[in-house]
Amino acid sequence: MELKITKLHPAAILPTYGSAGAAGADLYALPEGDPITINPGETVFIHTGLSMAIPEGYVGLNFARSGLASKRGLAPANKVGVIDSDYRGELMVALHNHGDIPQTVEPGDRVAQFLIMPVITANFVEVDSLDETERGAGGFGSTGCK
Repeated sequence: MELKITKLHPAAILPTYGSAGAAGADLYALPEGDPITINPGETVFIHTGLSMAIPEGYVGLNFARSGLASKRGLAPANKVGVIDSDYRGELMVALHNHGDIPQTVEPGDRVAQFLIMPVITANFVEVDSLDETERGAGGFGSTGCK
């Protein structure tokens, strides 16, 4: 798939895949400017300097980078960032510090991983009742999760 990207800043770094089998492409903090310190419990918007045209019928999803999240406690504040196909603004990552100490994001650091996936748009239809299943209305933990 070809994905059209515009650099809103000349130094912006295009997303890259870390390996041939990587599902997500790394997104980079804008490589110019000052380091950004994120205090415990704080969320900061990290600029990428990029805008993209996600094709209709697809969505862009920003996920945490596993090492950044597990080793430094930095992950997207909204857990998964959703970029709709009609959005043309700058791609930013809302990084939240879940840890106990301040963390610094350096210019050019990899801050999230980006996936593009197909979207199925539902036609919501109101009905009087739903078909029965073995599980029924059993919710959180109802299937035996301990």
